[in-house]
Amino acid sequence: MIAFETRSQSQARDLHSAALAAGGSDDGQPGFRDAYGPRFYVGFLRDPQGNKIALFSSKPPEPGRDG
Repeated sequence: MIAFETRSQSQARDLHSAALAAGGSDDGQPGFRDAYGPRFYVGFLRDPQGNKIALFSSKPPEPGRDG
């Protein structure tokens, strides 16, 4: 798995959607994962070759749980 840190939760959502539109498959909708901490926001997907990708944001100044 490869992980990319995004600038914000909204960017993680936008990139996840763009990757799905480009042929990727969903492996976990963007959202908070409490197991990784209260502000850890991540979406998972698979590229067309099956590689797992994480798009995450955990910026301390960003408001938690922004939707």
